[in-house]
Amino acid sequence: MKFIIVFVALFAFALAAPAEVEIVKSESDVGPESFSYNWETSDGAKAEASGQLRNVGSENESIAVKGSYSFVGDDGQTYTVTYVADDNGFQPSGAHLPVA
Repeated sequence: MKFIIVFVALFAFALAAPAEVEIVKSESDVGPESFSYNWETSDGAKAEASGQLRNVGSENESIAVKGSYSFVGDDGQTYTVTYVADDNGFQPSGAHLPVA
């Protein structure tokens, strides 16, 4: 009986273990005043972004970033967030996110 309990517990653990995820795409370009990247994994997750340095050399130097990321939720649906991050903060948007 103990063997069956241990076997069932190990079987359940094996089913609950996450699948191995591989990077299927990865590109980046990083410069002194800008960057861009994109990547994708075998489980459907992906992200891309680009940023540009603003007011270079001034006291108000900052970076502005635009991008998006997506993933497949536990319900099988793909969720995507697009965003801007700049002097006004992080501003995400997506069909599944609440709107103020």
